[in-house]
Amino acid sequence: MRCKLIALMLISIALSACAPATPTRANIAPTAPSKSNSEWITSAVHAPRLQYHTFTSAAAKSNVSYHIYTPEAYDAETRSRFPVVYWLHGSGGGLAGLPTLVTFFDSAIRAGKMPPLIIVFPNGHTESMWCDSKDGSVPMETVVVQELIPHIDATFRTLATRDARMIEGFSMGGYGAARLGLKYPELFGALSMLGAGPLQPEFTAEIGPAFNAQARVKILEIVYGNDQNYFRAASPWMLAEQNRLAVSGKTRIRQVVGDRDAMLAYNRAFDARLNELNIPHQFNIVPGIDHEPGKLLNALGTDFYRAVFGR
Repeated sequence: MRCKLIALMLISIALSACAPATPTRANIAPTAPSKSNSEWITSAVHAPRLQYHTFTSAAAKSNVSYHIYTPEAYDAETRSRFPVVYWLHGSGGGLAGLPTLVTFFDSAIRAGKMPPLIIVFPNGHTESMWCDSKDGSVPMETVVVQELIPHIDATFRTLATRDARMIEGFSMGGYGAARLGLKYPELFGALSMLGAGPLQPEFTAEIGPAFNAQARVKILEIVYGNDQNYFRAASPWMLAEQNRLAVSGKTRIRQVVGDRDAMLAYNRAFDARLNELNIPHQFNIVPGIDHEPGKLLNALGTDFYRAVFGR
């Protein structure tokens, strides 16, 4: 069973392509009807101080679910506003891992190891790659950037500034965090990639771990319309180059991967690419860790969150 779950997460070998050029563009609805209305609504997960909500999305033409964690201080300090982390899950849907993630953050906040903050867990479907599909049927990036973030800021007591907003994710979510953090530096003051994949400039069956080559073939078709140019144009490699002046020294960037993770080689390549572009970032290879977010977080601790948000 554990192997099956790991395999599902590793399908995250997928990239993210593109949504509108800016988060304020008015015409955000895709021209094609959504093929995946059923995936926009997930079941609720129960964990300490975790809430389940939905909102109406014009882009998806559907209600869309999300989970959100609020710290104890949110109830006690009723006039206070709090920083926000958007935490993007890996392929397979991410629901099973929510209790582990929430327990990690809640325990650290209660212990004073990191500041009180709000954590939003968007619904990224099973293999959306956190981007808008080429055919417009799954406008995932548009939903998150243009609809969910404004909804959260309007509904909860957030500090609605880039310096108080961070994006983080694991596997497919780590790749999504890289894309969105680099593409929208005006929205996110920090980005964190955990076991991200695929951090490579090409997306083919031949490039990447052999065991999920067929998954890449499927994702290339359903997300990128079998269009390598579409994939490349919206990749973190291209976005880092395009926005290097906007993020260099202004966006705090963390990239972490375990030394037993199948994504290690591609993370090394992306680290080298960021160095070539003179984009400051942290790059950590954690010994003894494979492709599991809980292990990575426990090994890393909370220093990065304190550096981003204080305390």
